[in-house]
Amino acid sequence: MKMSNDSTTHEAPKNAMALDVAIVGAGFAGMYMLHRLRSMGLQARVFERASDVGGTWYWNRYPGARCDVESMQYSYSFDQALQQEWHWSERFASQPEILRYACHVADRLDLRRDIQFHTSVTSATFNDAAKRWDITTDRGDRVSARFCVMATGCLSTSRQPDFKGIDRYRGKTYHTGNWPHAGVDLTGLRVGVIGTGSSAIQAIPVIAAQAEHLTVFQRTPNFSIPTRNRPMDETYEQSWKQDYPARRAVARTLRTGVMTEVNDMSALAASEADRQRIYEERWQLGGTSFMAAFNDLSMNKASNDTAAEFVRGKIRGIVKDPAVAEILLPHNHPIGTKRICVDSQYYETYNRDNVSLVDVRATPIEEITERGVQVDGKVYNLDVIVFATGFDAMTGTLIAINPHGRDNVALADEWEAGPRTYLGLMSANFPNMFMVTGPGSPSVLSNMIVSIEQHVDWIADCVGYLQAHDLPTIEPKREAQDAWVEHVNEMAFRTLYPTANSWYMGANIPGKPRVFMPYIGGVGAYRAKCDEVAAKGYEGFALGSNRATQAAAE
Repeated sequence: MKMSNDSTTHEAPKNAMALDVAIVGAGFAGMYMLHRLRSMGLQARVFERASDVGGTWYWNRYPGARCDVESMQYSYSFDQALQQEWHWSERFASQPEILRYACHVADRLDLRRDIQFHTSVTSATFNDAAKRWDITTDRGDRVSARFCVMATGCLSTSRQPDFKGIDRYRGKTYHTGNWPHAGVDLTGLRVGVIGTGSSAIQAIPVIAAQAEHLTVFQRTPNFSIPTRNRPMDETYEQSWKQDYPARRAVARTLRTGVMTEVNDMSALAASEADRQRIYEERWQLGGTSFMAAFNDLSMNKASNDTAAEFVRGKIRGIVKDPAVAEILLPHNHPIGTKRICVDSQYYETYNRDNVSLVDVRATPIEEITERGVQVDGKVYNLDVIVFATGFDAMTGTLIAINPHGRDNVALADEWEAGPRTYLGLMSANFPNMFMVTGPGSPSVLSNMIVSIEQHVDWIADCVGYLQAHDLPTIEPKREAQDAWVEHVNEMAFRTLYPTANSWYMGANIPGKPRVFMPYIGGVGAYRAKCDEVAAKGYEGFALGSNRATQAAAE
């Protein structure tokens, strides 16, 4: 079943590849999007800069890389047979295993024949007359597609460091977000890690076990909870596989899309003894469910303080040197307002004789010298520097491509003061361009695969609706988009999240607007809103693309 052409559609540019849908990115979003569109009989193709599928799990191969969502919940749910046949080896899957899973899905669904690897999209421009997207790649491809789906991922553009003197350094440098696929042997080497976010917290214990000496340069300490990772228990695995449909259905209604036991009481309502007991139970359980110990930890500063102080107490108890422990204690943000980290022996690593911690908050890194890192006039001689400096999250990759919409308006200009979307799915002035888990949707505050599946299904259904009704274009009405942005902000500021200088706010990128980007209202409430919009004939969207319709949309 091919997409019908409206009477005003022009031919594709000469020598261009003609598609119904062009998809950018072959991570979990792009793979499922391709599968859905192919099942509808549409001509779709994925353009992927990597050499294989997997997205963030393809690039982030740093030592210790692991998912913070339990394996039994971090997988596709659209194929019952696939759910039953795949076996996870650990409670929290490692990067190599998740990548094997992505490759298994690609093989099983024969996806690679419609994925063009080693290809970066360099431009995407909406052709007003043709009502199509003109796309170019770094390999010289010219593509004409009726729809463009940006499945570019939320953590896909690494933040490259810009320290003074970095080009003079004679040793090796690596970024956790672009780790060599062959691995790196750090045995017997003096290694420095710059950064103590999630990637660093996972990598540091593994690097410390290999290196002759590890020096960690920390600007901002983060809260971390033990994973309590362990081999997959067969009984536990079967309990999920026997009840997958029902459990998946429940997960889709929850705030984070993750099934966990939520204690529906305030931390302040519990006695001191009960509160400490509950926190201890969550600490021993491990994982991000710690933040579900009480129902108001993200809303009430006094309640949050009790959780934060409990974790600080744990750090003090684990780290033997009181001075080192003090440096590791987070005080500048409420617990959970930066994505809470999970670890395997992170704090214990600072008890090793071959590990040093350098506090670079009060005395920042001055420069990278030929031999290492200079702080407060002292040079730390290093053979290898690992930059765990994070990502230009949620918008970085989209802005780098910088699509041009109606009247050649650039996305970078439209989003100059921060990203503006309707439902995190589309942006006004960019007809027929969808975003999977874009800013303004739950995305990074949720189980990403749950959110990915919901977005892909919504987009596929929308494309089917346009086809059935012979409608050439769809884009948000400006007033609907403005109202959604206002709602996203209102929900965020009901919580403690905006009080942290986090990558949720874009605070890790110099010059990036400080806007809380994900939607904090919850996966379940968000899904209900998206379903309601679709059920009302795509309320808030302008359907059709003639100038009269566009004027009405404004």
